[in-house]
Amino acid sequence: MTGRTQYPRRPKRSESFLGIHFDFHAGDDCTEIGKNVTREMVEEIIAQVHPDYIQCDCKGHRGLSSYPTKVGNPAPGFVKDPLRIWREVTAEHGVALYLHYSGVWDTEALKHHPSWARIDEKGKRDKNNTSVFGPYVDRLLIPQLKELAGEYGVDGVWVDGECWATVPDYGKRVLEAFRAQTGIKDVPHKPEDPHYFEFLEFCREGFRCYLNHYVTEMHRSYPHFQIASNWGYTSFMPEPVNVTVDYISGDYTPRNSVNSARLEGRCIAAQGKPWDLMAWSFSAKWGEGGWSTKSIPQLKQEAAIVLALGGGFQAYFQQKRDGSISAWQMKLMGEVAQFCRARQNLCHRAKPVPQIALLYSGKAFYRKNPRLFAPWTGLLAPMQGALQSLLESQNSVEILMEHHLSGRMGEYPLIIIPEWEYLEPGFRAELLGYVKNGGNLLLIGPKAAAMFEKELKVSLQGEVKEGSVQWLEHGGWLAVLKTPSQAVKLHEGARPFSKLYKENDHVGLSEVAASIAEYGKGKIAAIYFDYGERYLHGATCVARGFLHGLVRELFPKPMVEVSGSHDVDVSVNRIGGKLAVNLVNTAGPHANTQVYAFDNIPSVGPLEITIHTRSRPSSVTLEPAGTPLVYVFAEGAIKLTLPRLEIHDIIVVE
Repeated sequence: MTGRTQYPRRPKRSESFLGIHFDFHAGDDCTEIGKNVTREMVEEIIAQVHPDYIQCDCKGHRGLSSYPTKVGNPAPGFVKDPLRIWREVTAEHGVALYLHYSGVWDTEALKHHPSWARIDEKGKRDKNNTSVFGPYVDRLLIPQLKELAGEYGVDGVWVDGECWATVPDYGKRVLEAFRAQTGIKDVPHKPEDPHYFEFLEFCREGFRCYLNHYVTEMHRSYPHFQIASNWGYTSFMPEPVNVTVDYISGDYTPRNSVNSARLEGRCIAAQGKPWDLMAWSFSAKWGEGGWSTKSIPQLKQEAAIVLALGGGFQAYFQQKRDGSISAWQMKLMGEVAQFCRARQNLCHRAKPVPQIALLYSGKAFYRKNPRLFAPWTGLLAPMQGALQSLLESQNSVEILMEHHLSGRMGEYPLIIIPEWEYLEPGFRAELLGYVKNGGNLLLIGPKAAAMFEKELKVSLQGEVKEGSVQWLEHGGWLAVLKTPSQAVKLHEGARPFSKLYKENDHVGLSEVAASIAEYGKGKIAAIYFDYGERYLHGATCVARGFLHGLVRELFPKPMVEVSGSHDVDVSVNRIGGKLAVNLVNTAGPHANTQVYAFDNIPSVGPLEITIHTRSRPSSVTLEPAGTPLVYVFAEGAIKLTLPRLEIHDIIVVE
């Protein structure tokens, strides 16, 4: 902000826990922006929600700015400048202000400067996406961010439409640079063409350079200006953080949000940056028209998933076409904010206790993804299905990429490879060293198993059978599978685990479902069918029990064991020298895509809980209520019963 007025200190994003997001992607219909935006409106938001930060609209995908910019493309009409009001009031109350700004996707910029567009594979100019190799970043993006930082004094930006909007660029100068750098003369145009992976890698590096350029320039000019590239360095972009972004953030799906948050939070948590996830406060089907605001219990449940993983939380509310908000919705956010604040001291920045590591192979992802970054072709379905199955058996699970695991595999009692088809040779060798020294490795799917055939002491037979119908047996029960599988011959030292039958009966022909072998001081096991995607789209209790049983063969004594309901997520953390066992109730219709808003989350319990510790605790309490828990301590284990779990409780052991 300009001027010499002294305002309260505003928290940096690294210090922030709770926020609220507004945007409206201004369009040609926005002719009275600011008309109903008032100081009182912003003050009421702050009074009800007490956020660490607010994010409001600045420029959406349409490319029209919702404030009277002097360097960009303003929307058609303004009654007053709403951004001045947002900044003045938030500054007076010590609340940080960030802006929603659409980067790569800027339709209006390309109307005025068509030469800034990326070129598609047919040689046509894109009408929406700018070229990350072109002048857009220097001619519009950086000048406008400097205007926002200098003229308005905002604290930072949440840049939307970035990695997930970036697509391959066939501009003349791009192709010349690709040929010069790689020596490849025939540029590929579709995934089946030779060297398509190399071309995508070149374009990915173009995005990284674009991102690094504007982040570096903004930090040089305005050192305190904080930047996140929406979905950068998340499940969409699974790689080390190699640009000095200030925080990582993304908005998980408006429907099936609990499962989305389960996955996305775990993909970000280990990246070493301040992070948060944004829930949509409303839900509907795309293209249906209109949205339904979610209920208070629904949004609390979504928030609890993020809190239990140590992240910050924000929720997204739409602004009206004049930039004002629907004030009645702040009651929803106010109550959710109280729920979050009650748990902040025992959740925010908590560190997970290593238990099960589920590998997200960025190397395999980039080799298989026909897009540059976003996993919108179902590539993560196997990993997500495996994750949900593990969580529904009350396992504490982290999702870790190669750069997270390399050098510290020994911290994890169990590492799981969920149907990835490629591993870097050095990483594969490190995995084998981990097992040889006493670790446990589980490979899911025949293609993952094929990379360790010798060590598994098996021979894979014939080709992978695509989508054959079989019945999985576990614990005497059978459940149908229709998923790729492969027959296997076990050699000496390998023992079978469960069977696949040709019919829904324990008679007739069968094949080995999984096997386990000793390798050095550890164990290596494999499942010979694609488990994760099948579970995601056709879960059965038999399949869940099968995977959990195999996990317990490899990892028989986790730090925390919970029984009594499969609708409980367990996250085992440490914070401030304390052990914090997060229990999140995942019951209710959150995964039913036909249900938009619901207000009934059935409580679960009683839950029988065992916590293995080295010594008798000084206290065991249930937070945030602060209730001392009755427990028995014997043979290095705390045993207790939790009669009832509503949404999110934390057992704290000191």
